[in-house]
Amino acid sequence: MSALSVRQVRFRYLTLYGLRWLPAGLMIPVMILLMQERGLSLTQIGLVGTAQGLIVLALELPTGGLADALGRKPVLVAAWVVCLASLAIFAVADSFWLFFLSWALQGVYRALDSGPLESWYVDATLAADPKAEYEPGLGHAGTVIGIAIGAGALLSGGLVALGPVGPVSALTLPVLVAIALQAVALIVLLMLLVEIRPAKGAGALRASMVEAPRMVGQAVGLLRRSRVLLALVCVELFWGFGMVTFESLLPVRLAEVVGNADRAAALLGPASSVAWLANAAGAALTPLLLRRLGAAPSAALLRILQGVTVVGMGVFAGPVGVLIAYLACYTVHGASNPLHMGLLHRQVDGPYRTSVISLNSMMAQPAGALGGLVLTTLADRSSVSTAMFVGAVVLALAAPLYLPAWRAGRAGTAAADGPVTGLPTGPDDTLAGPGPVVPPPAGDAVGTPARAR
Repeated sequence: MSALSVRQVRFRYLTLYGLRWLPAGLMIPVMILLMQERGLSLTQIGLVGTAQGLIVLALELPTGGLADALGRKPVLVAAWVVCLASLAIFAVADSFWLFFLSWALQGVYRALDSGPLESWYVDATLAADPKAEYEPGLGHAGTVIGIAIGAGALLSGGLVALGPVGPVSALTLPVLVAIALQAVALIVLLMLLVEIRPAKGAGALRASMVEAPRMVGQAVGLLRRSRVLLALVCVELFWGFGMVTFESLLPVRLAEVVGNADRAAALLGPASSVAWLANAAGAALTPLLLRRLGAAPSAALLRILQGVTVVGMGVFAGPVGVLIAYLACYTVHGASNPLHMGLLHRQVDGPYRTSVISLNSMMAQPAGALGGLVLTTLADRSSVSTAMFVGAVVLALAAPLYLPAWRAGRAGTAAADGPVTGLPTGPDDTLAGPGPVVPPPAGDAVGTPARAR
């Protein structure tokens, strides 16, 4: 890693980060609608989504420990290969069980992909220059993800608007393009990501698999020593449940008010593009929020505001109102993601960074699976608007969990005690403080990011 300069590391990180999310942007507008087109009910779609949640729940921490022990590049390569296989199955799936298999593979991908690229960037930057500031690159990634997903969503909407091509339906076209882009991303990953590891081969793999449980145990042990970190991680439980509203239910809600699934998908393409640009604009507001309110109070306020925007998506009667609320939701989301991840990053240092990111991300998976099942069933049996209202309430309920970080930040103890390193550091609640502007970690489902959502 030290052979690269700080500028080269940042360029490669942002390039790979953009390529990682471009296929996701293509999938977002059509993912749910395509499953409906092929015969799945909303309840079945919710059940399919549980496959990812359960797999990630089982693998998130072990794969995070594996990335810390073995190296980030081999884990990332494996992740992107699995994603390619999942997208290929999704393109041809025509039954509940094939979609279930596709999402289960997405769960494997999601677990493997959670954190290694970001951790590589931080470690490679410090290897190039121990005094270098890595926060600007992490902040730029928030803009990159907005542009990449926005461009992918815009392309997706254009492909849908072109209509079917031969036997390929309009909603399937973006999936095929996403497969091609994922293959390109994998090739570029192999070329650009340079990592120096102490050992390679089968022996290194066996040693890393033995070491991974210890890394996981150390990461979990951090929660016992810091109520601040525990509360931040628990935010994901509410976030994971509530995000089903604007990830899975919004396309259905838009189709409901428009009256046509293809037209809704065509509208959602450019709308998603603008939404991710709004997400990037929200991220750009983070420094202002840090100066005016502080990280923890701002994050808590934004949790409540996001719930309000989701209520708007559920109650507005026309497509214009629904889409305005959708854009507002993503603006709030873009501002809240860096605040949350900044607070989280301040709680950990040393060799456990990927494991802690995985631990944070893991918490959203069972909650997201439960939310997908509960809210889609509620939408089927009651209405999409009712399901969105319930999800909005759950999103807002995460706000009080930022109180420990706020109290510790007011006490000014973060600067004195420093980040968690996996070793005992003293009393609880002495580990918080305003964090740097950082982007969300890895992705979620076939086309949506976990914290970039």
